[in-house]
Amino acid sequence: MGIVGLIDVASDLGLEKHAEDFGQTLGKWGVGEGPYLFWPIIGPRNVRDTFGFAVDASADPVVHLHDVSARNTLIGIRFIDLRASLLPADKVIEEAAFDKYNYIRDAYFQNRRNAVHDGNPPPIKEED
Repeated sequence: MGIVGLIDVASDLGLEKHAEDFGQTLGKWGVGEGPYLFWPIIGPRNVRDTFGFAVDASADPVVHLHDVSARNTLIGIRFIDLRASLLPADKVIEEAAFDKYNYIRDAYFQNRRNAVHDGNPPPIKEED
C-alpha cells in the first residue's frame, strides 16, 4: 500500500519489506543450485538463479513499456543504482581478498543460501 511509492503505509502498519526473487522461490522448492557462473553484466549467479533472473526480468513491467526511451532510461537508472550500492563491497574485496574469484563465489553462495532460507539456513552438512 502507498501512493506511487511516495508514502510508506506498510511500515507504519508494522509490515516488513521482503525482497524475494524467483531464484529464491526455486531454492525453497528444492531446486538445486547448479554450477557457479559469473555473467559480464548481471554478475555472479548459479544456474538456478540465472533462470530465476530471466523469469524475473520477463515479468518486470518496465521491460514491457512501449516508450523505448522511457524503458531504457528506467533500466539504466536501475543498473546505476545497483552499481552504486555495490561500490563499498568493491573496496572490501580489493582490501581483504587474496583470491577475488573465490571470495566473490563464496560470498555469493553464503548470501543466496541465507536469502533462500529467509535468514535462518539449516546447518551445512559436512561431506566425508
